[in-house]
Formats: sequence, structure tokens, C-alpha cells
Amino acid sequence: MIPPSRNPRKSIPRPADRHYFDSHDIELARQVERLLFPRSSPACTWCCIGVKNRMAGVLGGDYFDFITMPDGCQALFVGDVTGHGLHASVVMSLLYGFIHHATLGSCDPRRLLEEVNTFLLRFAQRSQGLDQFFSSTLFFGTIDPGTLTMRYVNAGQVPGLVLRHGQVLELTTTAWPLGYFDSPHIEIATFRFEAGDRLLLHTDGITEAPNGDGERFGTERLKSLLTADGADHLEFLERLFGELRRFGVSDPPDDDCTAIVVDLRGCLTAGAGP
Repeated sequence: MIPPSRNPRKSIPRPADRHYFDSHDIELARQVERLLFPRSSPACTWCCIGVKNRMAGVLGGDYFDFITMPDGCQALFVGDVTGHGLHASVVMSLLYGFIHHATLGSCDPRRLLEEVNTFLLRFAQRSQGLDQFFSSTLFFGTIDPGTLTMRYVNAGQVPGLVLRHGQVLELTTTAWPLGYFDSPHIEIATFRFEAGDRLLLHTDGITEAPNGDGERFGTERLKSLLTADGADHLEFLERLFGELRRFGVSDPPDDDCTAIVVDLRGCLTAGAGP
């Protein structure tokens, strides 16, 4: 869902020497980048959350996290900045820090994405040659453990999928990608989960991943895997990335690949601990 006003494939000048950056510096940057992301899944209570990520290179542009809010709601987000590699990693790190700061205290998904959009535009306006790199897709949602109701905004991310009783439901996209328009129209959506539902959020690096013949993995294969798999949330993620390899997706892949799985176990009763 990329607006036509900018060309996300526009290249920037590169040094003639591909080894311009010292390999030790790049490896150190990779280690710092990995520190941004959750190191482990939170303990299962009313839900179980798992995430798996594979970057196209040493550094990448996918970003994700799950944050327990002061009111007990579970916030989760996954995004994908334009491009991948070193420049995408720099923009991603800026966004990651901004989102964490913006979620201090209470959080309204629509307000947060409006602020992220303004944040990106301020950087984009500094250079007409690099402005297209200050853009991103982003899914941000908060789930109330007492009602299993999720309020979310999806700004150009591939639709989230919900497995319920063997059927796959798609969560609608509610806004354009961020960083393109001064006053974007951003809608907030609501989804009520049921106990036993499985939520899958992912970046387009998974569904658009090609094999050696140029065939893409696609949404239908992902849905088929989701409906056929009876494993827990962590095993499902391993099977998903294993299926990508069996399909013939290169390793490392051509684009960053990220998937988050949330298994809803039931409402958190009043007075129960997290």
C-alpha cells in the first residue's frame, strides 16, 4: 500500500568500495540493533505471545515489540520501514525509540500513529533526495485482557490474520503508510477476540518472499499453514520459517521477515494477577 508520491526503490549513492564500513563496526551495529527487540516471549497468562525475525542482511528495517501498559492492556506493534540494510536500520531505530517513548503512560493507537507520521515527516523534509526513506508501514494495537477487545490501527501493513474455529479472518487496513502526507486519514478499528483465537501479524517479507522460480510464498500458503497447524505459538513460528525454507526462499531472504503470534487463552478475571 505505497502512495505514488514517492519512489521507495530510488537508490542513494554508494561508496565505490563495498567494504567501506569495517566488518567489526557492522557486527557491533547488529548487536546493538538486536538489543532493541524483545529477548524472550512474556510468560503465558491470558495470552501467549511469540515472535520470530530473519533479516535480509546484517541490519534490517523491520521492528516489533509487545509492551504491557500501566493499565494492564497489552500493546503490540510490528512495522517495516522503506528499504532494508544500514539506512533502514537507522530509521527503524529512531522509530523504535520514539514509539517506546510515546507509549509511556496511556496510549491511544490513532494518536500514536499521528505522532509517528509527524515525526517521520520532520526528517523527510530535511532532504528531497532521502525523503522516501523516512516512511514506514505500522500495525499498532492494544488488547484489553478483561474483554479480549483489541483497538488497533494498521497503516499500510499486510492485514493481520485471526484463526478462529478453523476459519481465517482478516483485520482491515485502516490508513496509508506513514511519512507521506501532512494530515493523513487514520481510522481506528476494534476487534473482539474469543478464547482459542490465534492472531498472526507479519511483514510482507514473508508473503512476498520468492523461491528460485520467482514464485512468491503468498497469503494463501500462509493461511493454509495457519489452519493446518495445531502446534503452540512458538512451534508454529518455527514451522512457518521452516516452510519458507522448504518453499525455496533464500537464506538470508531478499527482504526482512517478521512474524508475531498471539494465542488468546481467555479473559483475565477481575483481581487476577498478570
